[in-house]
Amino acid sequence: MLHYKRQLTFIISLLVVSSCLWYAESFAFKSGGFHYTTPWAVRDTIKKDTVEPKNDRRGRRIKPKKPSEKAKDSLKNDTIKKPKNALEDIVKYKAKDSIVFNKVKNEIILYNETNVQYTDIDITAGIDVINYEKGEVYAGRLKDSVGEYTQHPVFKQGSDVIEPDSIRFNYRNQKAIIRNAYTKQDENNIKGEIIKKENDSTYFMRNAIITTAEDLDDPDYYIRVRKAKFVPKKKVIAGFSNMYIVDIPTPLAIPFAYYPMVSGRTSGLIFPTFGEVNNRGYFLQNIGYYFVISDNFDLSLTGDYYTNGSYGLRAQSAYVKRYKYSGNFNLSFENNIYSMKGLPDYSGSRMYNIQWSHSKDGKANPNSNFSASVNLSSNSRYYQESYNQANTSNFLNNTMMSSISYSKTFPAYPSINLSLSASHSQNTNTKSIDMTLPSMRASMERIYPFAREGQTKKGLIKSLNFQYSMQADNRFSTYDSLFFTKKMFDEARNGVRHSIPVSTTAKLFKYVTLGLNSSVNETWQFRTIRRKDFNSNTGKVGIDTLSGFDRFMTYNLGASLGTTIYGTFRFGKNAKIQAIRHVMRPSVSYGYNPSFDQYYDYYISDAYGNRSQYTRFEGGIYGTPSLGESQSIGFSLANTFEAKVKQKDSTDAEPKKVMLLNSLNFSSNYNVITKQFSPLNITGGTSFFNGKLGVNFGATLNPYAIDNNGRQMEKWNIDNGGSLFRLTNANISTNYSFSNKDKKDKNKDKQTGNVAGGRTDDLFGSSKPLSEVQDMDKNRKEGEDKDEKKTFYKAVIPWDITLAHSLTYSNQARENKISNNSLMFSGNVSLTPKWQVGVSSGYDFVNQGFTYTQLRFERDLSSFRMSFQFTPFGYRSSWYFFIGIKASMLSDLKWEKNKEPDRVLR
Repeated sequence: MLHYKRQLTFIISLLVVSSCLWYAESFAFKSGGFHYTTPWAVRDTIKKDTVEPKNDRRGRRIKPKKPSEKAKDSLKNDTIKKPKNALEDIVKYKAKDSIVFNKVKNEIILYNETNVQYTDIDITAGIDVINYEKGEVYAGRLKDSVGEYTQHPVFKQGSDVIEPDSIRFNYRNQKAIIRNAYTKQDENNIKGEIIKKENDSTYFMRNAIITTAEDLDDPDYYIRVRKAKFVPKKKVIAGFSNMYIVDIPTPLAIPFAYYPMVSGRTSGLIFPTFGEVNNRGYFLQNIGYYFVISDNFDLSLTGDYYTNGSYGLRAQSAYVKRYKYSGNFNLSFENNIYSMKGLPDYSGSRMYNIQWSHSKDGKANPNSNFSASVNLSSNSRYYQESYNQANTSNFLNNTMMSSISYSKTFPAYPSINLSLSASHSQNTNTKSIDMTLPSMRASMERIYPFAREGQTKKGLIKSLNFQYSMQADNRFSTYDSLFFTKKMFDEARNGVRHSIPVSTTAKLFKYVTLGLNSSVNETWQFRTIRRKDFNSNTGKVGIDTLSGFDRFMTYNLGASLGTTIYGTFRFGKNAKIQAIRHVMRPSVSYGYNPSFDQYYDYYISDAYGNRSQYTRFEGGIYGTPSLGESQSIGFSLANTFEAKVKQKDSTDAEPKKVMLLNSLNFSSNYNVITKQFSPLNITGGTSFFNGKLGVNFGATLNPYAIDNNGRQMEKWNIDNGGSLFRLTNANISTNYSFSNKDKKDKNKDKQTGNVAGGRTDDLFGSSKPLSEVQDMDKNRKEGEDKDEKKTFYKAVIPWDITLAHSLTYSNQARENKISNNSLMFSGNVSLTPKWQVGVSSGYDFVNQGFTYTQLRFERDLSSFRMSFQFTPFGYRSSWYFFIGIKASMLSDLKWEKNKEPDRVLR
């Protein structure tokens, strides 16, 4: 009996030792779980050569012979091929609860929070089953205590992530069967009922949906695809597809489809907008193509077509070069036809608009700069007559301005600044155009001839300095009907002006600053005039225009005295207002201009033989030489008022500084020749409520009386039975903006304007194109909790209000009237996180009517955005409705409807 027990013990021990050896070959423990080396992996079992060297007859060791070069050449490389299904890496796996080995089925089963890794593939799931004979991994979910499925599998390969209900993956041939899988490609969320993974770059799907909605379990819309081929980051090629909204199928269907899934920019078709205009018929707007030419440059070509024959063409481009420059360019052309041929109201017009914005990067060459801001139209009423413009701020803009400039600095002493520019100003009401093309400026830095380098420049001699400046202009004044015509160029005015200012300063009595200045100017003109004597036959004075170079030189002298006076009124440290500080800056100046009679001639101006003086330089862009001596004494006084207010917290050591008046300025002058004072001008400004309420005011006070015809007399107003001054003009303007986010948005950047001009706020309506209303989610504060976005506001409803008031009083000739009194306001309120309402309007109290009024409604529909803008009355009465998908990938899925304003003949 004891013998059998020993045999049994020996057999059991042998089995245990064998098992341990087998497992020791198969497993290696690492931190974080088991590290499994597959038993089918090829191992190197070739042992080292243990053959000992032989000795000769005398006992000496025989050295092995070196192989000859021929022998070396005859050696062949290893030609053993790698097995077709051999593994490229170690299969690693781990589980939280347990790992079960089933040698019968060649399976390894992992439970709870499992992870399998192979090359760049990572699978996490609730349960994993590895069949190492077939090379397959099955990943699925686990049921919790209440019967709900948890721990959905997550399949990662590189940057691609798929979240299915279950997956069966063969890590040898990279094929997989995936059920109810979810993946995200850029803005698109894709979910397929059954997905077959063919290789690293191809998936086949059945009964899949494509949507940009965040909630895939209950999307507000999706595109259902019956069969599709999906290549990550590239494309989806689908069979029959149609759109579902709230799980309701729509007639929007196509037999086959191609969905691009590329990241970044790509060329493609721009989907048009459909609609109808009363006097133009049906239209297609903004249809075209977008070209990605390079990483630094793109181009979009779009057009409009109306059934009455009107059309429009546009080219838009944006460009950028890092650390160099950036900009955009827009060119628009429209051929507008109103009504139909044969009807009495038939008319037509052609117009174009050029917009260009260019800026240089601050990291580029500091000694040169080039910038451009161009807004140029052939028709001054381009924004009013263009049916494609929906930008309200542009429509209400009365002036279009452009500027292009290049500047260069030569830093050697004395440094020289050179600039070349072109400018343009176009009034949309008067249709007048003023343009300077080109304009050149050159200046040399200030030179101190009597002060050495690094020496303090004090005293009249050492602070004496001069500089040189030159300006040359070629100016045009015309109307849009004559723009770029021969007449415009023939009437151009040009000239060159040179100026050498000389100045010096010195201290008098320690606190008074004395300034002396003079300037020598020379003007060149290339066109002058000659007046003829009065012609009794025609009853006119003839004028000849002479082409050729001519010049005149002028000079002037001046002096000034100025100082700064500080005054403080103290009320005690325990008072609410501890002190008021008053700063005064009085100054007195004197100016002298001699008479330059040598540049004047006489002509007979009427039939009675009266003679009048004129200068041949009349009409010059830099003025004419002064006729008659002039001397004037100027007075000015600038004031600021500041208070120190005790803080609410008495422990604060420093009181708070509060600005009472930012400025309060008085200015006038006395003409020594005519012995008369000019009107006293008063200007000032201040702000309240931490700068939210800005107030600016001004007034003009005339000390002289006027007669019954409203003409000024050489008599003091007080001597004519009036007051000391006669108020001839006064104005005040206020602007107040506030919201419930004032404390949170103190550091918020101000909104920038657009290239077309106009106000940057919304007092005149929204300044954004209606088709480019941004997602309301972007306007919410950063860092807001996502769960709170889906609920109603509890205590705080976001709102903002902007108020502006302007009042002007006129009394030049005893008219004693309010010439302007208008109030403008705008406001926005978010009733819920999804609803936003806005209004912009105003009232003109003088003309007794409302100003431009606009109502705005915006609704965030999760995946969609909806907006409605309505102008209820006025000659710009119109409305616009838009609903579309927010995601840029599917932004062409939209519906727009609008009622254009009626055309007004002017």
